[in-house]
Amino acid sequence: YMGTLESFSRTPMLAATRARVATTAVQAARRALSTSGASRIDFALTDEQRQLDELSKKFAAEKIIPVAAEHDRTGEYPWAVIKEAHALGMMNAHIPQEYGGLGLSSVSSCIITENLAYGCSGIGTAIEGPALAEAPIIVGANHEQKKKYLGRMTEEPLIAAYAVSEPGAGSDVAGAKTTAVQKGDHFVINGSKTWITGAGYANWFFVMARTGGPGEKTGKAFTGFIVDANTPGLRVGKKLNMMGQR
Repeated sequence: YMGTLESFSRTPMLAATRARVATTAVQAARRALSTSGASRIDFALTDEQRQLDELSKKFAAEKIIPVAAEHDRTGEYPWAVIKEAHALGMMNAHIPQEYGGLGLSSVSSCIITENLAYGCSGIGTAIEGPALAEAPIIVGANHEQKKKYLGRMTEEPLIAAYAVSEPGAGSDVAGAKTTAVQKGDHFVINGSKTWITGAGYANWFFVMARTGGPGEKTGKAFTGFIVDANTPGLRVGKKLNMMGQR
């Protein structure tokens, strides 16, 4: 079917028709904007974003690229680079200022992430990986939890890990088997997680576990937990030898 569409797109008649349709669509969009009073979208970077762009590019060129091949070869965790990134404010930049972060926008955070990945996507993932665990805390935790767990991330170069994927479920959250059962004033979590970025170095984990019954709808069947790395019963397995981003 796609091959047939490709062959049609080569005909002059259809190409001309497509061009007219595209032009009409653009004209309609312009009219809608002019009549609705909507503001124009400016994709230019702000002065602050340009500074972030320059700083993160310089960091990637001077601190990441020279050691990227060695870390990829050995799989050694890039602690030295992580500490320098943290000192420059390139970790946890999206954490609200109230909890010690810079409170940067998604665009500003993406500028940093893109440039770190330019240096090495593996090292960039090590630096940015904690953001996965931090995101649900920013969105759903209470003030005391945010102060305790987000605050510590901005005070020193720590790692947090997002523990959702499982050996038999991968990224299929609905298929996760890990359970959490309330026992008095606490929960007991049973299960296994895998492919967890930074697991061996994490100070704390965000863990998704099933708290609902078998017939519970997926949206209500799971609860997120903050689990300290030194929690009794928590065991970290061997490091996985990945094809890339080691």
